Amino acid sequence: MPHSDELAAALLPLVGGPSNVTSVAHCMTRLRLDLADRSLVDGEAVRALPGVLGVVEDDTYQVVLGPGAVARVTADFEALLVRREPSSVRTVLRRVANVFLPLIPALIGCGILAGVNGLLVNAGWLPSLTPALAAIASAFMSLIAVFVGYNTAKEFGGTPILGAAVAAVVVYPGVAKVTAFGVTLAPGQGGVLGALAAALLGTYVEKWCRGRVPAALDVLVTPTVTVLVSGLATLYVLMYAAGTVSSAIGTAANWLLSTTGVFAGAVLGGLFLPLVMLGLHQALIPLHATLIEQQGSTPLLPLLAMAGAGQVGAAVAVYVRLRHDTGLRTTIKSALPAGLLGVGEPLIYGVSLPLGRPFLTACVGGAAGGAFVGLFAMLGQGVGATAIGPSGWALFPLLAGGAGWPVLAGIYGGGLLTAYAVGFGATYVFGLKDAARCDPGGRPVVSRS
Repeated sequence: MPHSDELAAALLPLVGGPSNVTSVAHCMTRLRLDLADRSLVDGEAVRALPGVLGVVEDDTYQVVLGPGAVARVTADFEALLVRREPSSVRTVLRRVANVFLPLIPALIGCGILAGVNGLLVNAGWLPSLTPALAAIASAFMSLIAVFVGYNTAKEFGGTPILGAAVAAVVVYPGVAKVTAFGVTLAPGQGGVLGALAAALLGTYVEKWCRGRVPAALDVLVTPTVTVLVSGLATLYVLMYAAGTVSSAIGTAANWLLSTTGVFAGAVLGGLFLPLVMLGLHQALIPLHATLIEQQGSTPLLPLLAMAGAGQVGAAVAVYVRLRHDTGLRTTIKSALPAGLLGVGEPLIYGVSLPLGRPFLTACVGGAAGGAFVGLFAMLGQGVGATAIGPSGWALFPLLAGGAGWPVLAGIYGGGLLTAYAVGFGATYVFGLKDAARCDPGGRPVVSRS
């Protein structure tokens, strides 16, 4: 039997090459491929490969490799599909973000239900329904560590269900009987950070085992060793360490906003657009998830959402000033609705960034909005969001905090209006030099520096 990497390399061109493979998975014995075009497959050549025990053509194209061998070949096959990227901070952040991005729809849905349930409880309405809504809204968050573990293993090349199994240790009620560093553990201690670390370790252990365990024993030994070693490390090291980090994140966020809210809000709102442009905003996703799991909401997202509002104000100013630039005005009109709902990339890359100065004045608007919301955090009226993903107007249903929803909505809405106004004013006055001057043909002469 050839080495797994050799078999994977021989198999890939026979199934149509990398561009023909849309997804890869495996079961106990079969490599399962979703293919864009089955006609590109050389089935006879696949069957003739040493190590291939057979082919099953079903809803997926299945190559029978046998237990043990299939996991090794799948890992090597996936490695051939992944474009080699230089190791960098941005690459690492992107991969960590990929762990959490698939969870956002559930976070949004459960977050909105939690907000609705809170309103019903405070109003004393539908008391027979609110316990059911609370259970529905809270169930996902109680098991989010399992989903983080699954996605982590999937993203970093391990077996997803083993990542989930290791991460499940974090939320298992029985950990309350375990003592680490002289402290009795609590179910959920370490949260999503602990689950992420546990699944990463599990992926490393699994890969280590696969390179050393004979194929005939792989299906029994590798999962057992992976779960045992990673599980013990999770209980006796990772949960305690991640719990300490998670608590520090919550404490630091609350202290920062309660004592330096205006400054912190201005910095977060003003710098978020450059972070988005550089792709570094992905580093904040685990922080949001940790705060939501720990406190029920993230106080950072409403501040960061002000950056998008500043961008909207800047775009409107460009629209008003450049009356003769029909192409740019059309771009703004098509991108503005998305911008109002918190999707800022069309305005960033289609309007403000190419023009230069409006990108900077948009950041000024975001800083002003962030300072406005941060001021109320200093006054004890902090605003949080029960889910990540939406911003702009779409964030209103997800607002949470110590005050009632009308107060929270007023503070957040005031921040949006401030960012709109300052972003518009700064751009109108400083963002477009000589914007109104036109050439003899009626075309604007604009310095876009």
